[in-house]
Amino acid sequence: MEPQITPEYIKQLVYSILPEVLAQYQQEKGKEFYLNPLLERLIRLEEELKALRIEMNLRFEAQRKESDAKFEAINARFEALTKDMNTKFEALIKEMNTRFDAQKKESDAKFEAMNARFEALIKEMNSRFEALTKEMNARFEALKQDSDAKFEAINARFEAQKQESDAKFEAINARFEALDKRLTFLQWLIGIGFTFLAGLITLLNFFK
Repeated sequence: MEPQITPEYIKQLVYSILPEVLAQYQQEKGKEFYLNPLLERLIRLEEELKALRIEMNLRFEAQRKESDAKFEAINARFEALTKDMNTKFEALIKEMNTRFDAQKKESDAKFEAMNARFEALIKEMNSRFEALTKEMNARFEALKQDSDAKFEAINARFEAQKQESDAKFEAINARFEALDKRLTFLQWLIGIGFTFLAGLITLLNFFK
C-alpha cells in the first residue's frame, strides 16, 4: 500500500535523511574534495523535496477534485432525493386533503340526513303530542262536564231532600207546637176546674 504524502510524512523523511547528511558533512568538513558531492546531494535533496511537494500538491489537488466530484455527486443525489421526497410529500398531502374533503363532504351529508330525520321525528312527535294533548283535554273536559252534571244532579237531589226534610220538620214542629198549646190549655183548664171545685167544696162546707 502506497503511503499517503502529507507534510508530516515529508518532515519525517527529511529528519531521517538530514542526520546522515550532517554526519557526513562533519566528517568531511574542511575537505574540498568532498564538498561538491555534499552540495550536490543537498541540491538533489532539495530538488527531490520540490518534486515531492509538486507531486503531493498534484495528488492533493486530484484528491480534492475527486472529493469535490464525490461531494457533488452526493449533493446531486441528495437534491434528487429531496425533490423526490418533496414531490411524494406534496402528492401525499394532496391525496390526504382530497380524502379529507371527501370524508368531510360525506360526513356533512350524513349529518344533514340525520338532522333532517331528527327534525321530521321532532315534528311528528310534536304533532302526536299536540293531538294527544287535545284528545286528553277533550276527554278531561267531557269528564269534567259529566262530573259537574252528576254533581249538580246530586246537589239538586240533596237540595230537594233537604227541602223535603225541612218541610217535614216544619210540619212536625207545627204539630208539636199545636200539641203543646193543647196540653197547656188542658193544664190551665184542669187547674181552673180543680180550683173551681175546691172553691165550690169550700163554699158548700161553709154553708152547712
